[in-house]
Amino acid sequence: MESIWFRSCPIEHKEALAQNIKADIAVIGAGMTGILTAYKLQKTGKSVVVLEANRIANGQTGKTTAKITSQHGLLYYRMILDLGEEKARQYAQANEKAIEAYRSLIQEEKIDCDFETVDAYVYSQNAEILEKEALSAQKLGISASFVPTPRFPVATAGAVKFQNQAQFHPLKLIAPLAQKLTIYENTVVQSVDGHRIETNRGTVWGQKIIFACHYPFINFPGMYFSKMHQERSYILALENANPIDGMWIGADAHSYSLRRWRDTLLFGGESHRTGKNRQGGRYHALRQKAQELFPGSRVTAAWSAQDCMTPDHIPYIGSYSSSRPDWLIATGFQKWGMTTAMAAAQILCDRLCSKENPYADLFRPDRFSAKSIPGMAEEGKQAFQGLGKRFFQIPENTVETIPAGHGGIVWQNGKKTGVLKDKSGKTFSVSPRCPHMGCQLEWNPDEQSWDCPCHGSRFDLQGNLLEGPAQTGLPHS
Repeated sequence: MESIWFRSCPIEHKEALAQNIKADIAVIGAGMTGILTAYKLQKTGKSVVVLEANRIANGQTGKTTAKITSQHGLLYYRMILDLGEEKARQYAQANEKAIEAYRSLIQEEKIDCDFETVDAYVYSQNAEILEKEALSAQKLGISASFVPTPRFPVATAGAVKFQNQAQFHPLKLIAPLAQKLTIYENTVVQSVDGHRIETNRGTVWGQKIIFACHYPFINFPGMYFSKMHQERSYILALENANPIDGMWIGADAHSYSLRRWRDTLLFGGESHRTGKNRQGGRYHALRQKAQELFPGSRVTAAWSAQDCMTPDHIPYIGSYSSSRPDWLIATGFQKWGMTTAMAAAQILCDRLCSKENPYADLFRPDRFSAKSIPGMAEEGKQAFQGLGKRFFQIPENTVETIPAGHGGIVWQNGKKTGVLKDKSGKTFSVSPRCPHMGCQLEWNPDEQSWDCPCHGSRFDLQGNLLEGPAQTGLPHS
């Protein structure tokens, strides 16, 4: 399930690490955050290397809907209530400046990446909350307005419009930037100790180390596993769909994300917590809705993406932990990775160049708020349930009762086993224990993968690692 970005923009391969090296700064992860941060730091004269476990942009950057916007759902009214007007203004300004930073970068480097200035909309069935959101955004200095009758195919009570937002082709931006950087692909970071990074290809010493790898794989210090979770969402690329103006996102349950790219409409939705999709049917539901809203349209691509969600809806950007002053991190981008990637690059670059950044304190990873307690309690509950299922839940399936093309957990040879039965009836057996922290995995029939409901690690039917924070695959059972 390849995205339209990969189909339309191949990126030049980079060699794997072949020897032990040293650098001023080592960046772990060659997605948008890692590439932008490395590019900005290299321009200051620092020696920078980027380590990528797979291929450049192979993670969430290649699966995004590629919206660059400060419009992050119905956020600002709630943020003003929870955090106060000043912090809400900082959040809005950080994202607005990120949009302008993309414009400046694209102009400076003369990059053709299908960058377009468009309006961004959030729609809902609740007109009252939309009007409050529009007024809140205006108060924070955003050019926003309530639109009572938007031109949009989904029935709605209105929308909030943010002007002068943007959309682009993410890989067309990354490709020329990557050519200017020292990047080692297929170089898996296995451990980090102080300034020493051990990979499957050799050792890297970095005076500063930046974790730009989506979800941090080191649990202590930091304990990021206790303060965020991951969600999956699904995307269709549609041809022959009526065009829409601008970028759209729904604020209600069972709503959708839409934007166009050339003659293609990207239609997304069906979000759920990773590891909570036992019944499947997400792509089918999207296809049905697409035919309802855009009769005669044709699906040309389908894929899914994964996002890290924080309890207070603000990303973690800054010091990894007070006990690791030379480690930095950028994670928890919610569903706004492209905008936040640039904001993170600016904050991290300023910090490493000893420059004050007016937004750094807002995104500080070690912040604590009473408003975060329920969310953190929920993460603890989910982890407890995942571990509890592993020890106490009795499997309902047997190998015989699993339908062809589906997977499930069975009791086999005196232990729990994850079994996938392909359409021919052939079975693939793996351990259903996530190697990250031991939670019981669940089968995702839409992605044909074993997913962790605690922290979002994913594995294919043969147990190979697809996404972290786990660092190893599953043993065969």
